[in-house]
Amino acid sequence: MRPHRLLKTCISRPQSAGSGCPDATQDRVKQDAPQVDIMTFSQRHCWAAIAVGLSGVVLAGPAIPDPATTSNSTLFFPLLENSGTVELFPMPKCGPFSLEEATIDQMQSAMERGKLTSVQLVQCYLTRVYQTNDYINSLLEFNLDALAIAAQRDSERRAGRVRGPLHGIPFTIKENIATKDSMQTTAGSWALLGSVVPRDAFVAKKLREAGAVLFGKATLSEWADMRSNNYSEGYSARGGQCRSAYNLTLNPGGSSSGSAVGVAANAIAFSLGTETDGSVINPAMRNAIVGFKPTVGLTSRAGVVPESEHQDSVGTFGRTVRDAVYALDAIYGVDERDNYTSAQTGKTPRAGYARFLTDKSALKGATFGLPWKSFWAKADPEQLRILTAVLTILESAGATVINNTEITDWETIVSPDYWNWDLGTTRGFPNESEYTVVKVDFYNNIKSYLSELSNTNIRSLEDIVQYNYDNDGSEGGYPWPRGHPAFYSGQDGFLASLETKGIRDETYYQALGFTQSKTRKGIDDALTYRGKKISGLLAPPDVGQSYQIAAQAGYPVVTVPVSVHSASGMGFGLAVMQSAWGEAELVKWASAIEDALKGTGYGRTRPKWLGHSQRNVPVLNFYEGAD
Repeated sequence: MRPHRLLKTCISRPQSAGSGCPDATQDRVKQDAPQVDIMTFSQRHCWAAIAVGLSGVVLAGPAIPDPATTSNSTLFFPLLENSGTVELFPMPKCGPFSLEEATIDQMQSAMERGKLTSVQLVQCYLTRVYQTNDYINSLLEFNLDALAIAAQRDSERRAGRVRGPLHGIPFTIKENIATKDSMQTTAGSWALLGSVVPRDAFVAKKLREAGAVLFGKATLSEWADMRSNNYSEGYSARGGQCRSAYNLTLNPGGSSSGSAVGVAANAIAFSLGTETDGSVINPAMRNAIVGFKPTVGLTSRAGVVPESEHQDSVGTFGRTVRDAVYALDAIYGVDERDNYTSAQTGKTPRAGYARFLTDKSALKGATFGLPWKSFWAKADPEQLRILTAVLTILESAGATVINNTEITDWETIVSPDYWNWDLGTTRGFPNESEYTVVKVDFYNNIKSYLSELSNTNIRSLEDIVQYNYDNDGSEGGYPWPRGHPAFYSGQDGFLASLETKGIRDETYYQALGFTQSKTRKGIDDALTYRGKKISGLLAPPDVGQSYQIAAQAGYPVVTVPVSVHSASGMGFGLAVMQSAWGEAELVKWASAIEDALKGTGYGRTRPKWLGHSQRNVPVLNFYEGAD
């Protein structure tokens, strides 16, 4: 969520008390979410057996590399002669299929032609995870049912039933999204370990129904960054430190860190994340992938560990716009357990958003606005040079770009220096602060979420705070140096929320009204030029104030990868902003921009694994704009 404040560390997770490997051939295909049995990712001997030793009976098709004929160094060890290149961890083929950078459509085509199975996809992504996870730590927990679910999807395909574009495709979800299966839902905290959720989150259920294969849960910043204001992005007590494959020493982006990192490193096909303020757009941008943050209310938050009901949204990650949109199509919809979703009625397409995907020809006649003083002027010189070159490419494709289409009252509501969710208080007006709203919302929303859990004594924010104090060595209840270096400021975010007692007083309602009305008017005004609605606002998402204004408004944003910083190797992108329920426009323009960048030297690039042997604590933030 917060892009430029962190600490860092990676503490190893304890080994599970259990022994022995899961029986991959066990018949669980009659239901997607059976059994309750826990396996920690750190059981490496089990992972090795799953990744490269499954029998041909399970795999039924072209085999992945056999450890008897493939050197261990090729599969599981970084090739030092390739340090600083994309080939440090060369990704083996999945049988005859080249899985690295493969799109969902390419996977589907291979399965339709009998060249690939869903079970193979799971196994090959397991191989990739085993190859890379000690370095980037993108996966927190593997779904023991994944192979059985994949086998069921293969069986359905053989019977002529293909549910849709996600049929048989493996995916991960952020670990704060509930699943009623063998996996934990803890938001990265030891406090919720062993708690049992009542049901799948709505978005997880929808992806199962779409035929996708739940591969596992991704690492994240603990409690989605709510707990601390000075912390290590991508760190949680239960999951450890997630690190970007672009530069393992730096802030990977968050709080949906593992979701973005896994997709970027080709360790999974697509993923879900959650955002309150930047937690989808920021990690997507930093890991050179597509991130789609929908309008608040388009995707249900039921079953998701909450932060703020007014700003929380479930978003999608993909290596291409199409892949991210396929995931969005599967998860949006009205859910009776999230009343905010009722607002989408009559405002969403019946046939989904994929039909709005297009190519660069759509740019002819498009008009985009640049909120220059609001956002662009805050970008570093290297980004400005590259992003303005991209604007020229869009203009050459027929688009019109209008400068200085500013956010109304940007001088007041846009932070002058950096992302700051307590800007109102900084200016002396807590009744104009986003943080005033989030602090109160979290106190109430987390209590509601915890009330539905069973098998736990954690029932309130007070209980979580006390747990962190009691387990200071692992959970960092106290500020460093007494606590944990990953939580440098301790749990000051929790304590600030605790102080409110969840009381929605006059200051709270004034802050809610101010942040929502000002940002909505600001964006809507900027989207109108000379009395006409323009196609969208373009912004550099590395300037965190851009997605922050959208977050406060509850409006949608998409980021498309453009390049990497020369000094750090970390990615940056170009964002498109729209008004509420403007997802169709975002799909259209993001896909057109993506297509226009093909062959230009701009767009998505594979990671170079800089600093792959380093495990610095904290992960670093520094100025990345050297040109």
